[in-house]
Amino acid sequence: MSRPANPVTVPVADYSPQHFLLAVVDGVATVTLNRPERKNPLTFESYRELTDFFRACAFDDAVKSIVVTGAGGNFSSGGDVFEIIGPLVKMDTKGLTAFTRMTGDLVKAMRACPQPIVAAVEGICAGAGAIIAMASDMRLAASGAKVAFLFNKVGLAGCDMGACAILPRIIGQSRASELLYTGRFMTAEEGERWGFFSRIVTPEQVLPQAQVLARQVAEGPTFANTMTKRMLAMEWAMSVEEAIEAEAVAQALCMTTADFERAFEAFANKVKPVFRGD
Repeated sequence: MSRPANPVTVPVADYSPQHFLLAVVDGVATVTLNRPERKNPLTFESYRELTDFFRACAFDDAVKSIVVTGAGGNFSSGGDVFEIIGPLVKMDTKGLTAFTRMTGDLVKAMRACPQPIVAAVEGICAGAGAIIAMASDMRLAASGAKVAFLFNKVGLAGCDMGACAILPRIIGQSRASELLYTGRFMTAEEGERWGFFSRIVTPEQVLPQAQVLARQVAEGPTFANTMTKRMLAMEWAMSVEEAIEAEAVAQALCMTTADFERAFEAFANKVKPVFRGD
């Protein structure tokens, strides 16, 4: 469970990850899980490198939004059976707790990452792969995609990496309970109907459409988008009255930005505003 040899200490666009592919175009960073011969499973090293990447994004103003996808027609099959599950059965409680906290750190990093994250889900999306999709802010599905939180299939609880906290908020308590108790696959059609996926597109279009959506976000007011993500997370634990007050403060802060003034000037001149993120 050692950290990668070269953690992110440079601008994201200049970073060369060891355990996934990365491309940054027009403010959109596309992360591609890239072990297609095994359906893109995660390892100890890829967990940590992904966590470092999402944390680094918080310090790179050039990255406005993020797309996560998988190579070879699948999103991710989850933790690698031989490289993760095999070693886990030999660990003591201290080592196991260090591992489960490390995997949870990835979700924490994704949720704390100020940039909105779009998951482009194709093929198999299972275990920790399903968690990465769940932890994203928006999800598009390719027709035929299948999502499973299959922890109980390997003798574990469904409460993994925040699943019991986040999944019910996306699809509802009963549906989340069904998936977490049975470990069965949720089809793309169920996922769209239940609100897990925004929409279903063809496999050929799922990544391009996710990038279009991410680009639309990237072209918007960066500070305001960051505030929206922050409030969407914070308001889970607020009463309606607290949320209204928190949003009043957040919106007042957004009104101090130059992008807010640019939007007014563009409206007055009947042109599309060009936001600069300040």
